[in-house]
Amino acid sequence: MATADGMSLLQRFLLDLRNITLNATGEPEILARVKPLVAELAASREWLLPRHYEALESQGNGVHLLHEEPDHTLAIVAVCWLPGRETPPHNHGTWAVVAGVDGPERNVFWRRVDDGARAGYAELERVGQQVVEAGDVLAMPSGAIHSVANDTTAITLTLHAYGRHLNFSPRSQFDVAKRTESPRRTVWRDG
Repeated sequence: MATADGMSLLQRFLLDLRNITLNATGEPEILARVKPLVAELAASREWLLPRHYEALESQGNGVHLLHEEPDHTLAIVAVCWLPGRETPPHNHGTWAVVAGVDGPERNVFWRRVDDGARAGYAELERVGQQVVEAGDVLAMPSGAIHSVANDTTAITLTLHAYGRHLNFSPRSQFDVAKRTESPRRTVWRDG
């Protein structure tokens, strides 16, 4: 589907996203302005391919890169989640906007309660949750910590926009029971 200027919605989204991040006065403004754009792109499904439902069993999900700027900023990905799987709590090291496409994704939010002074140590407490379904959008600032679960018996899918490719961001995952923090990397696939 092309816009009035002949661009695909993904191309138009990328132009708008570049403009917003270049001209916004800060992260709250970026998140507020990007949310409706991600919702529109997710609802269009023009970017959606059958391979976006392919996941890595070892990871519990499939992360399919739709776009990344040459300097690793502004990454757009389709993420599918295997049934009954859950990620450990983690952060992104950048802002994120997530839109539901197919099925529910349960996001549990965590707050760090220690001061972060001890390397490899972290205490977290659960502070809430939000289920993202088709048509829903979730915006998370750079410091957000969340875990993601697919509580269904089918593969679910969401569309994500990040301020930076996650594997080029300083990010962590947490073990709540062991009170540990460790680096997090995710295997991404092209397209």
